[in-house]
Amino acid sequence: MTILPTPILIGIAGGTGSGKTTLATHLLRTFERDSACLLEQDSYYLDRSHLSPSDRAGLNYDEPAAIEHDLLLEHIQTLLSGKSIEKPIYSFDTHTRANEVQVVLPARVILLEGLFALWDPRARSLMDLKIYVDAAVDLRCLRRARRDVCERGRTIESFIDQYLVTVRAMHQTHIEPTRAYADLILENDGNIQELLRVAEQAASETLHKKR
Repeated sequence: MTILPTPILIGIAGGTGSGKTTLATHLLRTFERDSACLLEQDSYYLDRSHLSPSDRAGLNYDEPAAIEHDLLLEHIQTLLSGKSIEKPIYSFDTHTRANEVQVVLPARVILLEGLFALWDPRARSLMDLKIYVDAAVDLRCLRRARRDVCERGRTIESFIDQYLVTVRAMHQTHIEPTRAYADLILENDGNIQELLRVAEQAASETLHKKR
């Protein structure tokens, strides 16, 4: 009987605009030959279809309670057991989930990326490598503003309101403290290639230990 290699789980956390997605995408491509899959924590935002658009707009999406952590944990455990999952598809335009899902196949390298990737102790306990990506506050703020306006259809005024009311406070309360759980802290000061190199080396060493 063929014994399949044990999969590894890598958590990638950090503040908004820190470079988490860039790093996760790079690692996904790097380990494609070993088979890799990506769980974006953003896919697990709670479905708000039962609320009116105005009520949805007033919710705090930058706190851990906005994420369905139990479903995410279930999906992580399922992938680690060698089975596929049906990942939700979330729309930031409407704050609702689509009726369709994305099938994610089990993989040798499982990447979990998101603001609160290191927040849930249940998920942390399953991780083989925990990475926290950091960056200067002004850089993170500008990157998020560009993303929200260009990719998510927000106005600059709505971004500023959200940042001042929830984003900054939630980062200090819920995200920054998870830095203490990281095995590897990466400073994204603009030299992204060096950051990617260091993360790739750490991930390769972690994978090699579990072969």
